[in-house]
Formats: sequence, structure tokens, C-alpha cells
Amino acid sequence: MTISETLGTISDSTINGKSIDYLDLEWFESTKRIQRKKTRQGEDVAIKFLREGQRLREGDILFENEKKIIVVNILETETIVISPSSMLEMGTVCYEIGNKHIPLFIQEDKVLLPFEMPMFRWLEVSGFKPEKQSVKLLNLLKSNVEPHGHGSLGSTIFTKILKMAAPKDE
Repeated sequence: MTISETLGTISDSTINGKSIDYLDLEWFESTKRIQRKKTRQGEDVAIKFLREGQRLREGDILFENEKKIIVVNILETETIVISPSSMLEMGTVCYEIGNKHIPLFIQEDKVLLPFEMPMFRWLEVSGFKPEKQSVKLLNLLKSNVEPHGHGSLGSTIFTKILKMAAPKDE
């Protein structure tokens, strides 16, 4: 079966006794526009997204008929989890990670990134108190994959956060 778009989400759908088959994906597979996979029940699925920016999310419905629904499941992965204590720390850690062009996720007021030991050690040495956990990486920040230049302040996410964290003149 070929999928060119999602049909909604499982949370917005009524199941009405239909069986649910899951398509398990690693976090990095959710942004691939063309791929072939098998569901847990062995159904072949070809994903061919034609539009830029289309991506799969946890709970997306890929197929539905009167008997069955195929739903996206993002698998847990080893993750670096940082719980910033302030907006300034949040901005700083996001800037530092983004400047290294590493995928970045924000979930439940925490900064998450796929586990890499050198990055984990760098974050420890820098005083950010990272933790290693198994987590579903669901909310990829698009800002770290956009083309950008170094050297000009412009209107980056870091400068916006710094402005928000700066003390207000009264």
C-alpha cells in the first residue's frame, strides 16, 4: 500500500471495534519523505510524501478501512534530557546544541536530543546537568534544520529568548 498523506490522528478518530496495526518508526524516520516499512502485523507500507515539510507524527493514521487502522508509533530512544532552571539557561543550551547542528526537541519544559556520549560529556562539563533516559522524541524543533548564517545576530531563536529573559526597565 502506498501512503501519500495522513488521514488524521488516532486521538481524533473513533475506532468502533477496528483492529489497530502500528507502524513503528525511529524518530529520524518521521521526517523521511520516501520510505518502505512493515507494520507490526507484517503489512507492507510505502510512504511517498510529495510536498516539502510533510512528516509523520505519533498517532497519525496512515490507512483506515472498515476492519483496520494503521497508526504511526514513534519508538523510544536513548536520549539526553536537560531540565533548564531558567529561560536564560534554556536559551543558552538550545543555542549551543543548535550551533552544533544536532536535532533538538522540546517536550514538557525539557530540552531533549538523541544520545551521543561526547555531547553528554560536553553538557556535563558545561554545567547543564544532563540525564540519560529512554524517551519518545516527538517534538522536533524545525529551527535547527533551517539554513542560517553565523556571525550576524539577526532574529534567531537565541536572541529572542535572550530578549525575553532580559530584565525589564520600569
